[in-house]
Amino acid sequence: MTESLSFRLLAILFPIFGIVAAGYFYARHHKPEMAVANRLNMDVFVPALVFAAMAGKSFDLTRFASLAFGGLLVLTTCGALAWVSARALGIQAKTLVPPMMFNNSGNIGLPLAVLAWGEDALAAAVILFMVENTLHFSFGARLLDPQTRLLKLWRVPVVFAAIAGLSVAILDLSVWPPLILAIKMLGDVSVPLLLFSLGVRMTHVSFSEWKLAAGSALLRPLAGMVIAAGVIQLLGLQGREAAMLLVFGALPPAVLNFLFAERYQQEPQRVASIVLIGNLAALLYLPLALAMVL
Repeated sequence: MTESLSFRLLAILFPIFGIVAAGYFYARHHKPEMAVANRLNMDVFVPALVFAAMAGKSFDLTRFASLAFGGLLVLTTCGALAWVSARALGIQAKTLVPPMMFNNSGNIGLPLAVLAWGEDALAAAVILFMVENTLHFSFGARLLDPQTRLLKLWRVPVVFAAIAGLSVAILDLSVWPPLILAIKMLGDVSVPLLLFSLGVRMTHVSFSEWKLAAGSALLRPLAGMVIAAGVIQLLGLQGREAAMLLVFGALPPAVLNFLFAERYQQEPQRVASIVLIGNLAALLYLPLALAMVL
């Protein structure tokens, strides 16, 4: 039984970290410029993935309401814990809170859900991704720049795609099947490109803040799982949704945290170290989280 579970965990995680490793080693030798590819992914491919998942006939908004609220509780509680920790350690909250609050629900969360629970789990994984992504582009941006205007949030392609997909699902609109297929094909590009880009990004960061990063990499997933377990009990989640929320709590920091820190000049090297070591540590604690729920 233990051997069977080990092989299943390996089968789930190997494609994810294999593609990340491919991006890393390719970048070490060829140093590709990923700016255009990353912009295409965030402006076209990921929105296509979100729209296709939400506009599909199997998507039911009310079915995922508790899961969405659970994801919000996990993220905000982790953020509050990071805020207290930053104050106690004398670290700027703007540096520590984002990477501890906003997790890698896109690069790792989406493919992990599909590999662990199948294509039927994609809609639920997209819901968690959208909760995290919307909170990141609203509260996260406002935290780093108080001048950010939240009324412009709908202009973010991923958020706009979610609104469009939700509208189609709620109104039960019929969309021409070849159009849905074309959008889905565009969306299928997003996950491998996200993972490959993560590997490339890892060649540009350092271990300069390894003590803080190592501590965060150890405590954040453990705290996230404990918080997720409490939220599961509070909301009465069961089955696959409970399992997905527990794994959601264990996900490492989003790479987007580094991009935000770089854009707003909020100690980008320190944030980069936290993101890098947190994602490397995922090799250890994601199997633990999966072993607890599979």
